[in-house]
Amino acid sequence: MPVLCLLLELFKWTLFARVLLSWVPRLPEGLRPVAEVIYTLTDPIVRAARPLIPPIRIGMVSLDVSILLVFIVLELLSRAICFR
Repeated sequence: MPVLCLLLELFKWTLFARVLLSWVPRLPEGLRPVAEVIYTLTDPIVRAARPLIPPIRIGMVSLDVSILLVFIVLELLSRAICFR
């Protein structure tokens, strides 16, 4: 179980890094490979959550809240598995 807990925690931090990267309009050249790895790791689960919660339209901006659903599910899963 400790390995699974560690993997869940690492994935949550990777997802958080994805959120931070999404706020940067133009990444420096040195960060692009890191961002590519982060997006590659998190894309499958985020894409799976998008049909469940569509983006919220705020004027001309679309806010993707599916990543929030992924965080909640990961946290619930982590609490169920790791804190017994």
